Amino acid sequence: MTLSKQYDPSVIEDNWRELWAKKDLFAANPQDAGESFAITLPPPNVTGSLHMGHAMGSTLQDILIRVARMRGQNAMWMPGTDHAGIATQMLVERMLMRTEKTSRHDLGREKFLERVWEWKEKFGGRIGKQMRQIGFSLDWKRERFTMDESSSLAVRKVFVKLYKDGLMYRANRMVNWDPVSQTVVSDLEVNNVDESGHLWELKYPITGSDQCIVVATTRPETMLGDTGVAVHPEDDRYKNLIGKTIDLPLTGRKIPIVADSFVDPEFGSGAVKVTPAHDFNDFECGKRCNLETIAVIDKDAKMCAPSPTKYVGMTVEEARKSIVADMEAAGLLGEVKDYAVPRGRSDRSGAVIEPMLSDQWFVKADVLAKPAIEAVEKGETKFVPEHWTKTYNHWLKNINDWCVSRQLWWGHQIPAWYCNVCQHVTVSETDPDSCEGCESAEISQDSDVLDTWFSSALWPFSTLGWPEQTDSLAKYYPNSVLVTGPDIIFFWVARMMMMGLYFQKEVPFRAVYMTPIVTDENGDKMSKTKGNVIDPLDVIYGATLEELLTRAKENGVSDKAMAKTKKLFPNGFSATGVDALRFSLCALALPGKYIRLSMDRVEGYRNFINKLWNASRFVLMHLEGETDTIEIDESLIGLPERWILARLQQVSRESGEAVDSFRFSDLANGIYHFVWGDFCDWYIEAAKVTLFDDEATELQKRSVKGVLLMVLKQITSLMSPITPFVAEEIASKLPGYQGTCVMSGAWTAELSRYQDSKVVEDMELIKDVTSAIRSLRSQYQAPPSKVLSVTVVSSNQPMIDTLNLQRDVITKLAKVELSIAADHSDTSKQSARGVVNASLEVVVPLEGLVDFEAERIRLAKQITKAEKEVTKVSGKLSNEKFLQRAPADVVEAEKAKLAEENEKLAKLKESLAAIS
Repeated sequence: MTLSKQYDPSVIEDNWRELWAKKDLFAANPQDAGESFAITLPPPNVTGSLHMGHAMGSTLQDILIRVARMRGQNAMWMPGTDHAGIATQMLVERMLMRTEKTSRHDLGREKFLERVWEWKEKFGGRIGKQMRQIGFSLDWKRERFTMDESSSLAVRKVFVKLYKDGLMYRANRMVNWDPVSQTVVSDLEVNNVDESGHLWELKYPITGSDQCIVVATTRPETMLGDTGVAVHPEDDRYKNLIGKTIDLPLTGRKIPIVADSFVDPEFGSGAVKVTPAHDFNDFECGKRCNLETIAVIDKDAKMCAPSPTKYVGMTVEEARKSIVADMEAAGLLGEVKDYAVPRGRSDRSGAVIEPMLSDQWFVKADVLAKPAIEAVEKGETKFVPEHWTKTYNHWLKNINDWCVSRQLWWGHQIPAWYCNVCQHVTVSETDPDSCEGCESAEISQDSDVLDTWFSSALWPFSTLGWPEQTDSLAKYYPNSVLVTGPDIIFFWVARMMMMGLYFQKEVPFRAVYMTPIVTDENGDKMSKTKGNVIDPLDVIYGATLEELLTRAKENGVSDKAMAKTKKLFPNGFSATGVDALRFSLCALALPGKYIRLSMDRVEGYRNFINKLWNASRFVLMHLEGETDTIEIDESLIGLPERWILARLQQVSRESGEAVDSFRFSDLANGIYHFVWGDFCDWYIEAAKVTLFDDEATELQKRSVKGVLLMVLKQITSLMSPITPFVAEEIASKLPGYQGTCVMSGAWTAELSRYQDSKVVEDMELIKDVTSAIRSLRSQYQAPPSKVLSVTVVSSNQPMIDTLNLQRDVITKLAKVELSIAADHSDTSKQSARGVVNASLEVVVPLEGLVDFEAERIRLAKQITKAEKEVTKVSGKLSNEKFLQRAPADVVEAEKAKLAEENEKLAKLKESLAAIS
């Protein structure tokens, strides 16, 4: 029944981790009773290590699942990892090149995939181990992988079903090509940014005329693939030219001038070059106008035939320079302007995307999107915060068909086989021996793999055993909630909705909680290039600056980024333990897109846990010799006991409401204020009065001990989902502990009998009066041991009645001799006054308490100093140059400083007036 003198998380965390695993407390059984509560972990990439975004989302999921267990629900939290197709393949390719100077093409597909699986077995479990360290209570025996045998079976079944239903098809269409990764990427994987560049005006000679038509472009190299020039059909400048041709410079080809309403006659010259093979809009225009499609850029982003021989083999950038020079030499280059060029870059490689025609597999998305929109409109799935509903609906209502094929080796190979004899495509769940069209054995499987997000879209039901109709699928589908980041609402959330409704005829989850994105304390997104990444394990276990820099160097972080790391974290990180980080992330989880993570805040919550630890040691000291719960004789307890029990009932109820509405910040802050403010700062101090009172009976003291035990035990239960390690450690030392973990018990006890708003109101008055007295004691530097003579002045009869009734509580908490009066007629003029509320003041005579002359001199000096500071800060804030040039946070800090100094000055003047 003893806790160590110092709270040391490193000592207690390993013990509880091992015990939970030994008792298999996280396991879920679909056969067990209880209402289902299921969450599926958004599968982190197998390449990854834990980052603060994972820590945030997983902490909130763990709170939900632990609360559900403690409420008696059949709670299941499904773990797993994603094969992360392109990310994993690139990582292993780089490793092979670095260590063996070999490429995947040198090895061949089969050997390369063997090496990827070897890498996955060696390093793929890293993030799972890290999640165990943070105490995440996932049902680890269920752990899945998006390329395990069951997932592969589900993927094939879905692909074949979609194909047979006419929703999966192969077509030659415009796609986003990543020339570095050598694969197609989806629209969602393209970052569209404006970059500094140029807008070139090119002059195209009209056939048989000495006139030219001027077009403007940011990509002169694509002119080699132009097959038309388009003008608006109602543009009077060009009506007479529609149907004529131009002589395309540098190529020797003639191309038509066509009319198309997509042309903006107000932009530039009102005429645009059309390159159907290398621009999405041009491709559609080409189809409408029956233009030829000529590809002049290959998959390596180099010029290819039928470009003129001179340019073949040049990179896009080289060809651009050469073509501009050649056009200028021919007198066909017009004005060149600086221009913000809209450019698509691959989210994965950073390469400039090359739009091009390619044979790819697509999912007909609009058919799948319609039920997904309707389900949310009907309230079958709700978004929290609710404003994400609009974002979700807008994307689905404007959805394009989903290109699902990728030119990679690592992933689910597309289950389609091409016949070399009759060209029939066989799509099958199992590997066929022959063509289903002509029965020829000369068939070969499509070499492409499916988009990583294809298998992830099946995650809520494939992880539960689908296509088999398992007990787990029946019990845990649909999931209760999905907790994820808003950055994958399109990649993942919408696609899970589409697939879940199509294959299970039911939404995959009842609620979607969108976590905020964690930034550094300055509001900047965490990034290796910014040197501001905070590793959760560094916060938990501590790390020196030298360790941070060594690791950064090993990971190839730039010197510039490491310089920022030095500036941001000059002392590294102090070890805070798991619980402090978990509590911080819960407290910070406010509705919004971003939250700032401050190390001061995390260390503040470590202090909070330390406060609870010390309070628990005090309680345990007074429970020495007790072996079971202590009966509370309610006839022997006073207002402080009735108040703390009423507050316990209130915070327990409010905690439940906060969890049910995903108000995690309210949950943490409610518990924080109850534990630190109500229990530690007030009730324990009030309990000491009785425990150390020689006049109190043993039965009175025993009832107070019973209240202390009951409240502390319930605190450990309330905090268990957020801070499981410290909760278990404290609970295990309490009388009546039978070896059952807190997490296996009830979350909140039945406390409705203690609900009493009048008791809470009365105690709040006592606290306010006591605080006002303590403030005056501090202000006039009266020793804590000195008993002060205090008069409470109030004309409010109900307040006077309460104060008279609780006179002993105030006198003992505030160490005063208390008088109560209706007015100031009997109070000394040389008194300090503290305003409690509009109808109540406390008055402390200063005679004999302070040396008036010395105090006047001291206060006058402080007033002069404060006035100088106010003048200084006011001058700064009235300086227009300062307001214009200083960062907003600096200006706000100065405003806050001015308010603080003004408040300080007012109090000093008030104190001086009281003794003058």
